[in-house]
Amino acid sequence: MAAPAGFKIISGGQSGADRAALDVALEAGIGCGGWCPENRAAEDGPIDQRYPLTPAPGAGYRKRTQLNVRDSDGTVIFSFGALRGGSLSTFEDCRDLKRPHLLIDAGQLSTEDAAKSLGNFIRDSSVGGLNVAGPRASQEPRIYDYVREALRLVLKSM
Repeated sequence: MAAPAGFKIISGGQSGADRAALDVALEAGIGCGGWCPENRAAEDGPIDQRYPLTPAPGAGYRKRTQLNVRDSDGTVIFSFGALRGGSLSTFEDCRDLKRPHLLIDAGQLSTEDAAKSLGNFIRDSSVGGLNVAGPRASQEPRIYDYVREALRLVLKSM
């Protein structure tokens, strides 16, 4: 896998979409990081230390999401259908902070088409730090594999 020099994947470390993004970055040897809740909380317990995330002082899930949108060059939000919960909040943060974003409905796009769309977004928006968001594993069990495959494909094409 190849990525432009300095390209980085950002996420909050929650199970599901966030964790898939971090796993792909670590596997590919590219930079990754982002803000996580102060106590490294995730639905499946504390976020493993192997993920190089920065605990945000006094922050929970909501504040960590805002920080990751703010500190990235663009955000991709994966979903299966309509946005809800933290994914909807991420979209609202992108809109409110006027940050570039891309919505990918995994129920409508193959991973190949998602990778093409994401690659175009990264190029067209000059994204060096990509924030990856989407549902947690308990809300959408299929999201980890979908995000992992789409990100692997987009990195191969960079």
